[in-house]
Amino acid sequence: MLSTTANIARRCLTQTASLGAAAMKLKHTLPDLKYDFNALEPYISADIMKLHYEKHHNTYVTNLNVTEQKLAEANAKGDVNTAISLQPALRFNGGGHINHSIFWENLSPKGGGEPTGDLAEQIKDDFSNFERFKKELVAATVGIQGSGWGWLGYNPVSGRLRIATCANQDPLFATTGLIPLFGIDVWEHAYYLQYKNVRPDYVSAIFHVANWDDVSERLAKARMQE
Repeated sequence: MLSTTANIARRCLTQTASLGAAAMKLKHTLPDLKYDFNALEPYISADIMKLHYEKHHNTYVTNLNVTEQKLAEANAKGDVNTAISLQPALRFNGGGHINHSIFWENLSPKGGGEPTGDLAEQIKDDFSNFERFKKELVAATVGIQGSGWGWLGYNPVSGRLRIATCANQDPLFATTGLIPLFGIDVWEHAYYLQYKNVRPDYVSAIFHVANWDDVSERLAKARMQE
């Protein structure tokens, strides 16, 4: 039989291993794509999808994990200055991960057309019709200076849909309080290989692969938060 000391040591090792495994599970990971890289062609090329997903989004995930580890260490030491200095990296990389995780699900090779059901009714209530909504979202998104995102969001206070834009990788909810439903990435890495500097063509093309089923599900969940 093991001694009492050995038993205690074994339990400690087991607990440490369990905590280590839990910590690993808590790390952010690149979400699985539900379609192949070439599935959104001709509207988004396979080359863009591969680069966007494997390089850019993966970099946000990697840097977010590094930043959160540094933040945890700073908090453990009571190092407030370091914790504050990490906030821009946390916002940028955390926002990049949040935004892209929504973006991939907002798109589908079976997408396009117009939404139906509750989403269609809400768009009609808040924008008069789908074409007016589309026109306003395209105009706002194309008009972003530099890099950023155009969004259809839900205001949980008013219960209405709103169009908003965010600079860089700023996340919609943390920035505006709107719950993100549908986002369009207008960083150049999202379209330049295919559309060059003609951003309006890219933004309009997104609607051919828009996954309105996903947007509808997000609206239903957002309404539950009221």
